[in-house]
Amino acid sequence: MTESSSPPLADLLHAAVTTVGGTERPGQTAMAQAVAEAIDDSSHLLVQAGTGTGKSLGYLVPALAHGERVVVATATLALQRQLVERDLPRTVEALHPLLRRRPEFAMLKGRSNYLCLHRLHEGVPQEDADEAGLFDPFEAATPTSKLGKDLLRLRDWSDETETGDRDDLSPGVSDRAWSQVSVTSRECLGASKCAYGAECFAEAARERAKLADVVVTNHALLAIDAIEGAPVLPSHEVLIVDEAHELVSRVTGVASGELTPGQVNRAVRRAAKLVNEQAADALQTASEGFERLMELALPGRLEKIPEDLGYVLMALRDAARTVISALGATRDASVKDEDAIRKQALGSVENIHQVAERIVEGSEYDVVWYERHDRFGASLRVAPLSVSGLLREKLFDDRSVVLTSATLKLGGDFNGVAASLGLAPESPQDPEGGEETAPRWQGLDVGSPFDYSKQGILYVAKHLAQPGREGSRADMLDELAELVEAAGGRTLGLFSSMRAAQAAAENLRGRLDEPILLQGEETLGELIRAFAADARTCLFGTLSLWQGVDVPGPSCQLVVMDRVPFPRPDDPLMSARQKAVEEAGGNGFMAVAATHAALLMAQGAGRLVRASDDRGIVAVLDPRVERARYGSFLRKSMPDFWYTTDRNQVRRSLAAIDAAAKAQGA
Repeated sequence: MTESSSPPLADLLHAAVTTVGGTERPGQTAMAQAVAEAIDDSSHLLVQAGTGTGKSLGYLVPALAHGERVVVATATLALQRQLVERDLPRTVEALHPLLRRRPEFAMLKGRSNYLCLHRLHEGVPQEDADEAGLFDPFEAATPTSKLGKDLLRLRDWSDETETGDRDDLSPGVSDRAWSQVSVTSRECLGASKCAYGAECFAEAARERAKLADVVVTNHALLAIDAIEGAPVLPSHEVLIVDEAHELVSRVTGVASGELTPGQVNRAVRRAAKLVNEQAADALQTASEGFERLMELALPGRLEKIPEDLGYVLMALRDAARTVISALGATRDASVKDEDAIRKQALGSVENIHQVAERIVEGSEYDVVWYERHDRFGASLRVAPLSVSGLLREKLFDDRSVVLTSATLKLGGDFNGVAASLGLAPESPQDPEGGEETAPRWQGLDVGSPFDYSKQGILYVAKHLAQPGREGSRADMLDELAELVEAAGGRTLGLFSSMRAAQAAAENLRGRLDEPILLQGEETLGELIRAFAADARTCLFGTLSLWQGVDVPGPSCQLVVMDRVPFPRPDDPLMSARQKAVEEAGGNGFMAVAATHAALLMAQGAGRLVRASDDRGIVAVLDPRVERARYGSFLRKSMPDFWYTTDRNQVRRSLAAIDAAAKAQGA
């Protein structure tokens, strides 16, 4: 059906909302209209849609009405599932009679998310199997470890599953177990060479995506598709990025590289059996040199590559290049399943070559640093100083892009997020009336159906001492205990570090009767379920709780932030980005550190009001939000709650909320 013959957008939206049992809201209607206009004139749209707006239908309905293929990229598995299992089936069913066609939809993820039948049936390369310790050496056929049991369960599941998608396996298995039955795109033999190519789950998902009108994927695969130049997504005319506040972080992750001694040693073992002795020895020698150097590595940024590291990386790069050539030139018919082993070895060595060469070349647009982990040891990392240019070039060409989230306006406007995406603050026109000099875009805030000023209070504890880098902050813990007690539990504690969350949990468990759950003591899903089930319970944790908790009702009526979540001062990438902004004449602190904190605080504050009858308080136990010059920027980034610094008023409000909840039996 052509666009001009489609029914009016208002009729389509009404049909979809009615089918899902919802209520049409002005914000949703405004969003749908803006999305339709952006698609029609091939422009770009940033739309902030608060919790409860119904933004999924706000973009799905106009996208389906347009009739061209659309890719929807999300950051979380929960939203992908919601779209594919609930929103899309219902929307398609509702629009089918009006559109006189039934749009098809499919989900597509990276190859390593799908079970590999070749790996499952033919096994992993010997050195990987030896490392895994799958079976007791005295009872080779009987798995005695959890890993072995997981593998047997995966083998049984392979006969039942239609998708091979890891996320369809419930309960799940460990990363270690899954790595034994999956491959990366580098390791894949390709459908034409693989004995199981005709049954491949990943290839089947790609074929379904090619036939679909709507393809649901994730930010990481979108980044790979845009950055690496080898298309993994089908061609599409419209791109919708949901949870768009996460996009820059996910793209940065895909565009980063890492080298560790363990990773290099695995590559050496994989390649040693397949190449000549001279090539294998050179890579082994380079690997040993790298490992010795990494034993002495101190965490921090490397503004210049030290001479000894430069020599080691050049040796790794050159030895890896020799091995890559040798792997392409030799074959050994006596080696069982040699193609799969060779492909895996090639993928490992190519990654080492690529990262080593990138660091040796020393681009001014890259940041290089050492990291040291208590469990995994030292690693050498490289990441782009900025991905804005990459996104501007790769994301906004040849398609209309809609980016949406509940938090895109920081400090009251879209400019900060737009700049991180490579978009100018405005869409300037050539002064002579010629072509545009930047992608055309507009920002739209459609608000929220919730009345934040009547449903919530933003309280800043300005009487507390300013938090420092060290110290237990006894006054903050006293304030936290009083707030939790006044609320009768019902508290989500958002902390800037795991150490702070642990200290708070330990302290309050010794002085309060309310149960305190702590992130890390159980799976996140179980913790959230327990938190929601008992109103007296509190849940304390760090980063994933700032963005991943959706608990409407009386179980979450107090959200506490211990301090402004600025990036760590010693974070190499954030520090480098801040310095780059300052050298260009900008305010590095506001552009990087304050923007990072504002985004997290907006997300954290959004945990409080999840339904129209929710009531509660967001308490920030950091006086800088009131006292510092940047405090107003942070406050403007959060929902428009009623604002106070009066601690007595807050305690009275919490007591009233607690009494009302108890009266209702919660």
